[in-house]
Amino acid sequence: MATLTIELPQHEAQTAFNLRRWAELLADPELARFEGRIETDRHGHIIMSPPPAPSHGSFQLEIGHLLRTLMTRGRVLTECPISTADGVKAADVAWASPDRMRELGNRVCFPTSPEICVEVLSPSNTDAEIKEKMALYFDAGAKEVWVCAQSGTMTFYAPKTAQPITASQLCPEFPKRIKLR
Repeated sequence: MATLTIELPQHEAQTAFNLRRWAELLADPELARFEGRIETDRHGHIIMSPPPAPSHGSFQLEIGHLLRTLMTRGRVLTECPISTADGVKAADVAWASPDRMRELGNRVCFPTSPEICVEVLSPSNTDAEIKEKMALYFDAGAKEVWVCAQSGTMTFYAPKTAQPITASQLCPEFPKRIKLR
């Protein structure tokens, strides 16, 4: 079997297009009627996902609460749209320092990534999809990407490391497992 390699454009080259396209999508009244998550690919095509299971949102809320409690000087965001080399992707939860928030401003789509991006896994997520999203978040400037399994187990990643790190370097007190109440 032949290996296919797709070379994505540089993040900077894609950002202006992504921000324009995202503004168009947000202004579309027909699109506003749809429930669920919307992301785009690098061509600006819409990728829609149905609303996730209730436990997905519960994990998002609990992770956000813990981040806000443990990292009081930053800002916690959910469903955070980030411009990447492969379109706009929405991190389930993100955390940005005050300095990063000053850089990002009050935009509807961030041109660079907050320091921490968290993906909460759904049954439909594949390993390849999550690895791609992690690479895109790191390329966009994330310092760490965290993955929350459906069991609540947290896995932490730093840039340029194929293997997970034992704990977050930005938030070492963050638990290795999220327990829903």
